[in-house]
Amino acid sequence: MSTLLDDTTTPGTAGTPAPAKKGPRDGAFGNARALACRECGHEVELGPSYACPECFGPLEVAYDFPAVTREEIAAGPRNIWRYKALLPVPTDIEQSPNTEPGFTRLLEAKNLARELGIDRLWVKDDSTNPTNSFKDRVVACALSAARELDAKVFACPSTGNLANAVAAAGARAGIPTVVFIPSNLETPKKVNSAVFTEKLVAVDGNYDDVNKLASEIAGEEEGWAFVNVNVRPFYAEGSKTLGYEIAEQLGWRLPDQIVIPVASGSQLTKVDKAFQELIKLGLVEDKPYKVYGAQAAGCSPVSVAYKAGTDAIRPVKPDTIAKSLAIGNPADGIYVLDVCRRTGGAVEDITDDEVRDAIVLLARTEGIFTETAGGTTVGVLKKLVESGQLDTSLETVVINTGHGLKTLDAISDRVGPVATIAPTYDAFAASGIV
Repeated sequence: MSTLLDDTTTPGTAGTPAPAKKGPRDGAFGNARALACRECGHEVELGPSYACPECFGPLEVAYDFPAVTREEIAAGPRNIWRYKALLPVPTDIEQSPNTEPGFTRLLEAKNLARELGIDRLWVKDDSTNPTNSFKDRVVACALSAARELDAKVFACPSTGNLANAVAAAGARAGIPTVVFIPSNLETPKKVNSAVFTEKLVAVDGNYDDVNKLASEIAGEEEGWAFVNVNVRPFYAEGSKTLGYEIAEQLGWRLPDQIVIPVASGSQLTKVDKAFQELIKLGLVEDKPYKVYGAQAAGCSPVSVAYKAGTDAIRPVKPDTIAKSLAIGNPADGIYVLDVCRRTGGAVEDITDDEVRDAIVLLARTEGIFTETAGGTTVGVLKKLVESGQLDTSLETVVINTGHGLKTLDAISDRVGPVATIAPTYDAFAASGIV
């Protein structure tokens, strides 16, 4: 794997001392202590590493948290940096240009709750982030790490939403940005990236092919920060802010149940990590909660493993309209199984037709137009209720990860004008619309 070096780290010639490596400044990663292996616990220095040198397990950020109060958090900005003491970012993070995502609305969904027969239901609506998806959260943390590591290129492999977020964040930060996507991605997601960067690269293959290419480039090229490859441990921490916000917006308490979409699985595991951190810090009451994962049937390796009662996740070739969830070999799949089983939740999947139905259901009950990933999550919520896997008497939160304008093709043949009439009252009266 490459390291991210400043130009001044080029070794000197004989008799000429090599300039000292610039390296991260003091406090570059806030209260983060190290990168810790999720398998064996081995710790390594904070830097552009994502695999354990001892067992090759995935690394994540470990902290020495100070005492943090609700009042200190509430006094912060109305974006994810209000939780900066709990993230791998410097204390002056607000001074660096970023897209300032987060603190999106938590909407009580009374109409949808009534439709599904749930006593109390909330939608955490991340479609209102700067590029209209939750990916702005993770990219903001990755951008901070890339800066501190003196990255020269900001990059990612993506199924669409991440591409949009990286391209926008790179533009605002003034860092050269290269984004790699599958060539068959939805047109709106391509346009939403290309408008921010001239270096949008379409790759013939699915996301897993694109991700493999990105890993190879990260290993060969110096100075590239792939947000979800060589700075992945920092990037993933941004998803914790979803959990922090839900707890704060509920009045500093955890929900009884939460339904979260699963692509790589990182978001689900980090929301659980956020809940555990809030309990450990005494910011919320320690109480049971259940975590449910949602996949599309055309790419459901984690759901299949859950239903088979195994930890063996077999990679699949995705075939679903929910392209942002179309990761056939999910990196955090086994950890999703662990969280859902430990908390008493489940992992479920639905068909593409059920995804479309759920998009319309959410739109016509709550006025929220979700992308296909959100449709998958709402559809799985419905299926969990109908199958008796979800307790309808408990307070439930469902996450909407992105805006439906990004995936118009998926729903365009389901909705449209009810009639075409002449511009006269007689034509209206004769139409039988009302």
